[in-house]
Amino acid sequence: MSTLPSRRSFLGHAAAGFSTLAFARYAQAQPAPKSAQPEHAVTEPAGIEVNARPIPFFEPRDRSRTRFGQLVYRSGLVLTSPHRGFGGLSGLRFLDTSGERFLAISDQGTWFTGSIRYSGGKMVGLDDVEAAPLLNAEGRPITEKRLWYDTESLARDGNLVYVGLERVNQIMRFDFAKGGTRARGEVLPTPPGLRKLPYNKGLEALVFVPKGQPLAGTLIAMSEGGFDVDGNLIGFLIGGPSPGQFSIRRTDKQFISDAVLLPSGALLILERKFSWFTGINIRIRSIPLKTIAPGAVVDGPVLFEADLGHEVDNMEGIDAHVTPEGETVLTMVSDDNFSLLQRTLLLQFTLVE
Repeated sequence: MSTLPSRRSFLGHAAAGFSTLAFARYAQAQPAPKSAQPEHAVTEPAGIEVNARPIPFFEPRDRSRTRFGQLVYRSGLVLTSPHRGFGGLSGLRFLDTSGERFLAISDQGTWFTGSIRYSGGKMVGLDDVEAAPLLNAEGRPITEKRLWYDTESLARDGNLVYVGLERVNQIMRFDFAKGGTRARGEVLPTPPGLRKLPYNKGLEALVFVPKGQPLAGTLIAMSEGGFDVDGNLIGFLIGGPSPGQFSIRRTDKQFISDAVLLPSGALLILERKFSWFTGINIRIRSIPLKTIAPGAVVDGPVLFEADLGHEVDNMEGIDAHVTPEGETVLTMVSDDNFSLLQRTLLLQFTLVE
């Protein structure tokens, strides 16, 4: 049974956790020997065990409540694994239309593939999970190259998979038709402005626009905390019919952590912020894709918000699928930063449009 700790005890717990996280990120930011590898890097493909504990209520203090803004809670899991490389999940994309087979990345240069197991429409576990290193053009793990491991964003166009690396602000493309997670990546040309994004708040979200949508063929790249002259968050349109730079209006001191494009043409942006007084807060904004263009400043309504009173953590990944009944289901995953004070959560909601 999930219980909600007192506000004071949780904030003390959270403060310790985020202090540890800040120190860890500071240490990672320091120059390292060329041979240094991230502590939790995976160097060879391996099947791994992942255990799942259900989260029956999204708001433990009110178990009768299921609707939160425009989302209705479906189910959730707390994921753990004895494998030392499991964790740090920062991107998620489904490989099928049923919301079962998934591809995820950790921020330490690792692919994770597997399937979500359902019972009665609720998630109950993960099956056939495999971990594998992201490979460079020479077939070597990208983690062998200093700073080329902070893999934070993920987009998919059929067999083509795009990965954003935050610290170096580069994008790699992998053709999964050539070996799946064993495919070798190539570095894509990117706009100069993208490579100038902040070192540890750079490229955080990637979305590929499919055929039939405005900007079809465009890779949309968004920064976590790169600002334009007016303090709005910077985004880039790469390729497609009208490449260029645009801005996402920043409100409530939020930072972008991921995004997903719905068939309706709504770009849903997952955001988060942390305060020593209120803890972590997450929200989802909806921005019409048709409003995005070079030079534009875009904004949209907030669909969902959650904080310490809910079953959330450092939510960093989001994707969507449509059920046979026509329901749009959003799936979110959290990055536990490989910390004992944080959790890897997998949450699902139905979008009420």
